[in-house]
Amino acid sequence: MQDLSMGVMLLDTGFTLVDINEMACRVLGFKREDIIRKPMEDVFAAVPLEYRLVQRTILDGVVLRNHAISWMNNQEERYDLLLDTNVLRDEEGRIVGAYLIFKDVSNLRSLEEQVQRSDRLAMIGQIAAGTAHEIRNPLTSIKGFLQVLKNTFHEKEMDKEHSYTEIMLTEIDRINELVSEFLLLSKRKIVTFDEVHISHVLKEILPIIENEAILHNVTVHYDDSVHAMPKVIADRKLLKQVFLNICKNGIEAMVSGGKLTICEKVDYEERKVHVEIHDTGPGIPNFVIDKIFDPFFTTKENGTGLGLSVCQRIVHDMGGNIRVSSKGFGTTFAVCIPFP
Repeated sequence: MQDLSMGVMLLDTGFTLVDINEMACRVLGFKREDIIRKPMEDVFAAVPLEYRLVQRTILDGVVLRNHAISWMNNQEERYDLLLDTNVLRDEEGRIVGAYLIFKDVSNLRSLEEQVQRSDRLAMIGQIAAGTAHEIRNPLTSIKGFLQVLKNTFHEKEMDKEHSYTEIMLTEIDRINELVSEFLLLSKRKIVTFDEVHISHVLKEILPIIENEAILHNVTVHYDDSVHAMPKVIADRKLLKQVFLNICKNGIEAMVSGGKLTICEKVDYEERKVHVEIHDTGPGIPNFVIDKIFDPFFTTKENGTGLGLSVCQRIVHDMGGNIRVSSKGFGTTFAVCIPFP
């Protein structure tokens, strides 16, 4: 049992835990000595009945095969599991207990979601490529004539009509921004890969981040205590876009003020540079966190839902990835980029 790459739990006919292996303890967040020989009701006492990993019906011969379930352990780590259960019988066919076996498929699930997201982005890109320019051309004409009308209304002191044109021009600018983000998804930009110091990139955009933070009563702390950060192979301008977007999201999430922390880390084992951006906002609910990179998904009133999709596309093109974690208070985005 200890050598298996799957979680295993053995139960007797009294629905008591007889044995559990190390992997099951690690994934479920239990200590073996705390739960062994205890009724399963006590083992899962902190979990609502409908969300428990195993029910008493297992002893009635209810069989599960490749049953998908999500599990959040007490370290707030989420796992996607595939579950198998069945009864154990003696030589005479009598039920003497039951077993539960599960496999951690979190990485496979994450990969599957990433492929689906890439497919959606590709489809949106194809639509955008064919329509974005066609939208922009008439918008330019409309905007030009509206500006002429605005000036005319101003000269004739037609204040009400003047205010209407200002509103229309603002909305046209919003449409233009959406079209611009569409074009970012429609095709890979011409990127200039070069050796880049992450620290230099962050220091260049820090004044912009701090100015934005002041408007939202947010303080910014930049931790650059890691010396001799390895250079990464990346596009400098696109990196700035990624960090600015994530920092702006963090600042806007702290509606009552707070603190934005930016820190650099190096993982020499995986050969990646990590930039972690942490805010002290309300956090991202579990039912939302899987969707934040989906195109057009947004929790902002005036958001397009394309910002994080574009960021993820940029980082993936550099061979990296973006991870997000939120534990009910505050959110951390980690941008991970490999170094040679």
